[in-house]
Amino acid sequence: MVPPRPRIVILLGSGRTYRLGAFAAAAERLGVTVVTGDDVPLPLLRRAANLDLPLDYRDLVRSASAVVDFARHVPVAAIVGVDDSGTLLAARASQSLGLPCNAPEAAEAARDKYKMRCRFAAAGVPSPAFKRWRITNDPAAVAAATRFPCVVKPTMLSGSRGVMRADDPAELAARFSRLRGILANERCDEVLVEDYVPGVEVALEGLLDGGELRTLALFDKPDPLEGPFFEETLYVTPSRLPAEAQAAITSAASAAAAALGLREGPIHAELRWNEQGAFLIEVAARSIGGLCSRTLRFGTDMSLEELILRQALGLPVEAAREGGAGGVMMIPIPAAGHLRGVVGVEAASAVPGIETVEITARMNHPLVPLPEGDSYLGFIFARGETPAEVEQALRTAHACLRFEIAAEIPLAMV
Repeated sequence: MVPPRPRIVILLGSGRTYRLGAFAAAAERLGVTVVTGDDVPLPLLRRAANLDLPLDYRDLVRSASAVVDFARHVPVAAIVGVDDSGTLLAARASQSLGLPCNAPEAAEAARDKYKMRCRFAAAGVPSPAFKRWRITNDPAAVAAATRFPCVVKPTMLSGSRGVMRADDPAELAARFSRLRGILANERCDEVLVEDYVPGVEVALEGLLDGGELRTLALFDKPDPLEGPFFEETLYVTPSRLPAEAQAAITSAASAAAAALGLREGPIHAELRWNEQGAFLIEVAARSIGGLCSRTLRFGTDMSLEELILRQALGLPVEAAREGGAGGVMMIPIPAAGHLRGVVGVEAASAVPGIETVEITARMNHPLVPLPEGDSYLGFIFARGETPAEVEQALRTAHACLRFEIAAEIPLAMV
């Protein structure tokens, strides 16, 4: 008799994440069956019979119980939270089942920017000075207690959504007003106001194994992220920073993970580097988002998703990255409106060094740029001998693209 394939639960955020295909392909390569735990609003749960494991992520207690009940009837080898919304649920369910995981308190601290800052401060991890406010607080009172320039950000949103720089009290008041609109339909009314940290920004991709950090890649972000908003565009690896800077960044990321209490699985850390050293912006208990993981290949043509599944299943992990340089451009949304057309994809794809150009925004659907939005028009991927070659290829390809965006026309009230 053929033994049953191991089963792994993948917890997805609202909608079918970009990453599902990559995790499914990695699971197939490993001979693992994937069960998807989709985030479904409570009113639709009864009608979600076509999904493997429909859950309402807003009710963590009930959703964790549903995952545990499923796993007790249909044994699973591991539970993986793919994005921010799934990491806490994965930690709670895994702990109940005795599977390797981060403590739920650590996973929560990695999601809540205020708790994260508090843990960094208590552990002496360099990060911006901060103060927590409510969105209903008087901006004048906030300004009186703030050093400028500062950064205003909601404590619970991700993807740079709602993150804005303010250089004076008037700008701070404008940022609070704009953030009220962003948070109007969110279950979050807490705001961090923290010091703006100058310098270059990098992203570290790593795996934790028993609290030990294994760095998988360090990405430069060549476009300056100085505000007023902080839309990420280019990621290029390996980093061109000096070796001593890279070592300090890795050490800081390891200390930050320890301060949060994270011990198992992937982390994605954002840091700033300047003449004073490395400063933690945040650490997520998940891997890099969107399609960006495609820039990374390991060992014998393994994807990042395969590394994550291997570790979750207790299999050997080969973390040596393939040689050469790689990079991705997350194509920013230049204006609000509806996408009507895209010109230049063929020309962009023909640029030397470009692997693929993928437009992920849907035609005739609304586009919402940052800071209100949290998505991109698509992704451009490149490989080359050096990071400089990769960066130039990405910029050249992006210059080939033209997006036809029809502005929204507000309806007049009669």
